[in-house]
Amino acid sequence: EITIAYGMTETSPVSFQSDTRDTLDRRVSTVGRIHPHVEVKIINEAGDTVAVGEQGELLTRGYCVMKGYWGDPETTAQAIDKDGWMHTGDLAVLDAEGYCNIVGRVKDMLIRGGENVYPREIEEFLMSHPSIQQAQVFGVPDQKYGEEVCAWIVLAPGQAMSQDDVRSACNGQIAHYKIPRYMRFVSEFPMTVTGKPQKFVMRDKMIEDLGLKADKTA
Repeated sequence: EITIAYGMTETSPVSFQSDTRDTLDRRVSTVGRIHPHVEVKIINEAGDTVAVGEQGELLTRGYCVMKGYWGDPETTAQAIDKDGWMHTGDLAVLDAEGYCNIVGRVKDMLIRGGENVYPREIEEFLMSHPSIQQAQVFGVPDQKYGEEVCAWIVLAPGQAMSQDDVRSACNGQIAHYKIPRYMRFVSEFPMTVTGKPQKFVMRDKMIEDLGLKADKTA
């Protein structure tokens, strides 16, 4: 029997886990429920706890949370607030029974014309198309909307699609502001040594190739 566990090095490392007694659907679609003697809450951008079923940043607190980053109190204060809550940086949803679904990363979220856009949602939709094997979605700067949606796509072997084909597949299925304005078909993604896609490399490449102007940040 296989279960799913969720956590991070800073939480020693597991804080959620599914159980062999859970239904198969629960085991493959969630990371299970919080471990005993560990607290969890999900907050919005204002820091308020959201209602069950709503999306926000996942926070955990308890014996498993680290004391801090060695010799780096500033980074520690950014990760663990004054009440001891560890800010995971993950976007998640808790259901009424306490099962947790990880839906993305806070830093990956982009804002297009005042609308919050979560890349993972678009990636999962794109990859549901039989011609698309992999997809990575991220934001690029836009003078009118602040950010625009961009997608890098790896097609399935032997498949062919145009950008218009992708947009047609999206129309009426996802919100109009989530449909990628920019796309690039590639054979592979730039990856880290641990096998994670490097979205910042893709973003920088698109900004350069499209001649876009990135806003300066403090």
